[in-house]
Amino acid sequence: MPLPQPADAAGHLIDAVAAHLPDEGRLGVAYSGGVDSASLLAVARHTLGPERVLAIMAVSPSLAARERALAVDTAAFIGAEVLQITTREQDVDGYRDNDVDRCYFCKNEMFERIDAAVIDEHDLAAVAYGENADDARRIDRPGARAATEHGVLRPLADAGLTKADVRAVARAFDLPVADKPAAPCLASRIPHGHEVTEEKLAQVEALELTLYQLGFSDSRVRHHGEIARIELPTDEMARAAEPQIARDIEASATRAGFTYATVDLRGIQSGAMTLSILNARGSL
Repeated sequence: MPLPQPADAAGHLIDAVAAHLPDEGRLGVAYSGGVDSASLLAVARHTLGPERVLAIMAVSPSLAARERALAVDTAAFIGAEVLQITTREQDVDGYRDNDVDRCYFCKNEMFERIDAAVIDEHDLAAVAYGENADDARRIDRPGARAATEHGVLRPLADAGLTKADVRAVARAFDLPVADKPAAPCLASRIPHGHEVTEEKLAQVEALELTLYQLGFSDSRVRHHGEIARIELPTDEMARAAEPQIARDIEASATRAGFTYATVDLRGIQSGAMTLSILNARGSL
């Protein structure tokens, strides 16, 4: 199925991104399936054509199986080939140590795996990733440093597209992830200073899958040892207290290996753990 022609309303945004794509050769797009990387992939596919675009997806225990399947389906909708590469960030000391720069080690591992052999085999002229202009202004995005060190392009940010602009582009292409909530990797659920392990990642993934199956539109399961601290959209928290829902959540938490499950009354807090440490260190 061909990629739908984009709606005219987003034409200026698409043209702005297209201006930052390579003039010649094949482009590899570091691809997670989220709205940013999917929109970049769609613009590249629309501008360069299918033969000049390759989606490159990093697969590791920090990527939930549901997110991986959705990413593959979205790439198929876009009409882009997907190369899945196995990354081993959990073997990197800096990643396991889980300080505020954990994402640097994860992104660095991914970009290192897109090595000369991959570039030569797939005839890539450049690699790009989906940082947008809002991300570029945030201090809690150490992965951007890895992208800079590896010469990775950031067409969305360079074109000045905000997150709202990116979603407008996604809607213009009718992408199934246009309104998808942000889905940071599973390691982001583990407080900084606590080691990232495959066991913890699996616990988080299992309970978040249950929350999805129970109909919650978004969730974060923060791993605090025996305690699963569940963050939900504030307008959906009341459902978690309904007797049957509460029992299902508790049973899933127990199966995952938690002793207690609690709902955080503050709702979903993107980047809160990282920002609190940066603030304490005087980095903000």
